[in-house]
Amino acid sequence: MEPIVTKARAKLNLTLDVLGKRSDGYHDLCMVMQSVALCDTVTIRREAERGIAVSSNLDFLPTGKNNLAASAALHLCEAAGMDPNGLRIDLEKSIPVCAGMGGGSSDAAAVLNALNQAWKLGYASQELAALGERVGSDVPYCVLGGTALAEGRGEILTPLPSLPWCFVVICKPHFAVSTPELFARIDGMKLHCHPDTRGMLQALENGDVLGVARRMYNVFEDVLPRNQGGTVAEIKTELIRHGALGACMSGTGPTVFGLFDTLVGAWRAYHDLRQTYTETFLTVTI
Repeated sequence: MEPIVTKARAKLNLTLDVLGKRSDGYHDLCMVMQSVALCDTVTIRREAERGIAVSSNLDFLPTGKNNLAASAALHLCEAAGMDPNGLRIDLEKSIPVCAGMGGGSSDAAAVLNALNQAWKLGYASQELAALGERVGSDVPYCVLGGTALAEGRGEILTPLPSLPWCFVVICKPHFAVSTPELFARIDGMKLHCHPDTRGMLQALENGDVLGVARRMYNVFEDVLPRNQGGTVAEIKTELIRHGALGACMSGTGPTVFGLFDTLVGAWRAYHDLRQTYTETFLTVTI
């Protein structure tokens, strides 16, 4: 098998709402998701060794079956009756890790899409997304990409009109966020504000970037610990000060992003934030 090289795109949450806890322990979510050009590079090859292995430019990532990319390959091989022995997956990571941007899920989705095409398996995108659900809740969306409404655990997907092309500045603060802790906080309080999902869908239908930006909202921002919430708010303020049409935290954070309609404002925000936060990126929607 010739080496396969593909891109794994980062995702952002234009909206994120938690509707309640389910009997299976998961939560019902309602999210509008968006792909951006920032990506990892995934290289897949087959070698003589037994088993399946993952390598990365980040030495702290798991390299065996616990890596989502390896898990995706194993699930696909099992479903298609293919031999996973000797598969080697190399991840050149650019998407920040544990950042609410779906980096690991996007790597897994890239593996599913790439092997499906290379091996001519003939799975439709919806079938690959269903396989991806076994790997992680964000993987089905990452298989499809673009602009989409995600419901349920994130596996019920409705493609939406594309967000018009715009600049995006992404900034990850210097701390990690505990996803289980944030869900526990959500469960222990009554949320008073929710995203205007209907308004967001209408803004996308109208191709209204400003309308989209003004409706971006993530309920997890409301339950962050005070010091973390303060940092997120400061970054959002800085993005707006430089001309962002709107700013929001992605996923369970801590990454914050802003949408810009001019390169000048986006570049200035990127340059200034990068002085403090090294994991700051300037990219575009796709």
